[in-house]
Amino acid sequence: MRSCLKLLALLLTALCLCACSKTPIQEQQAFVFGTRVEVLVVSEQPDAARHAIAAVLQEFDRLHRAYHAWQPSELSALNQALAEGRPSDITPELADFIREAQALSAQGDHLFDPGIGELIRLWGFQADEFQARLPDPAALAAWRKAAPSVADLKLDGTRASSRNRHLALDFGGYLKGVALDRAAAILRAQGIQNALINIGGNVMALGTKEGRKWRVGIQHPRQPGPMATVQLEDGEAIGTSGDYQRFFELDGRRYSHLIDPRTATPVDHTQAVTVLIPAGPKAGTLSDATSKPIFVAGPQAWRDMARRMEIGLVLRVDRQGEIQVTQALKQRLELIGEPPPITVLP
Repeated sequence: MRSCLKLLALLLTALCLCACSKTPIQEQQAFVFGTRVEVLVVSEQPDAARHAIAAVLQEFDRLHRAYHAWQPSELSALNQALAEGRPSDITPELADFIREAQALSAQGDHLFDPGIGELIRLWGFQADEFQARLPDPAALAAWRKAAPSVADLKLDGTRASSRNRHLALDFGGYLKGVALDRAAAILRAQGIQNALINIGGNVMALGTKEGRKWRVGIQHPRQPGPMATVQLEDGEAIGTSGDYQRFFELDGRRYSHLIDPRTATPVDHTQAVTVLIPAGPKAGTLSDATSKPIFVAGPQAWRDMARRMEIGLVLRVDRQGEIQVTQALKQRLELIGEPPPITVLP
């Protein structure tokens, strides 16, 4: 079961397209990375804007095909070699991705770990449609005993190997952020200064919309529509991890794709975590990868995890639907409707 877009930059799309705009807005959507993506460009040169958007979507499609976790791809070929105990020669790009993912995973105490692909498969989330059934207990126990991690992957230049045959890479919690950074680089290289890129709720803003900051919505995890909006500065990125994105329900309980590697079970103490990342060369990547360990860390530990990762703008919705938000992000939020109880933290 799949939700619509989490972080509703598209909340504003209709407003952007319907408003009396002096500068034309070019917009195109596609379905990539298992979600809907949208690129909006504000430009006085419509043909150039459309050409730039096409280049972005072409790169998205390339990344999706090259690093798909369960369909034939370079990543799935590497996973097959690892399962058979064989070393594998990989591209320099994939080697760079692995090194970066290893560093990000270590920074978050491996609560975000792209090496748990087999666990994600056992829970049924490496699929377009999810079946409401629990993993085989014996298979789950074997995975816990092996305790694979992306840290088990050894790189010698572009040759990858691992002694842990349960290690399988899944870049589902990482690649959308990488794609945001790629999109920003492509657009800027083609002279585009003002754009909004939305990949299933991970959003990056470039410039402004005719001098006004881009405003995006933060999806309510249990109700349709946003619970708040926030304006983004040039180059900022925002991302949300939520239990309403990819999940199934069984016997009245929700099982989401956000799994705690320590317990090998889906997290049930958090509904959503949103992070806002300042402008920088890796803002998109961080908007995707850092929300996961904060989500998984737990009610008492999430704030320390955010500090450790130097993420200062965070909003968390707990199991009961109550909101905890850092002071830095609270100052930038515009709440919608009657807000639930909110705790503001330093």
